[in-house]
Amino acid sequence: MLEYTIRIILSGVLGGVVGYERQTRDKAAGIRTNILVAVTSCLIMITSFRLAMDLGPTDAYADAARIVAQVVSGVGFIGAGTIIKHKDKVKGLTTAAGLWAVAGLGIAVGQGYYFIAIVATLVILSTLALSSLFH
Repeated sequence: MLEYTIRIILSGVLGGVVGYERQTRDKAAGIRTNILVAVTSCLIMITSFRLAMDLGPTDAYADAARIVAQVVSGVGFIGAGTIIKHKDKVKGLTTAAGLWAVAGLGIAVGQGYYFIAIVATLVILSTLALSSLFH
């Protein structure tokens, strides 16, 4: 249980770091939203993995993968709600992509891929910081 607790907390921290950057730029999805997406994605990944392990080598492995695939679809739905077209401008695409990215962080941490999740967080933050230089 300690390992799973660390995973949930790390997901929250990484999601919070991305959310903080978004909130400081006054974007729709800030700290709370990003933490919720990251932690919930992590929780679903852990649950999916545990389900496959508890059921043993059956079709449960494929079912576990489908559960994780639905995280991507579900977050896509949430992200779509952040995209707004006003006149000739589309806003919210980066917010939607950021939520999708944070879900990926949660999935990676939920599976125990800490290093990759931390590196991805740094790349995400760098991308967001660099993109603000060109606006």
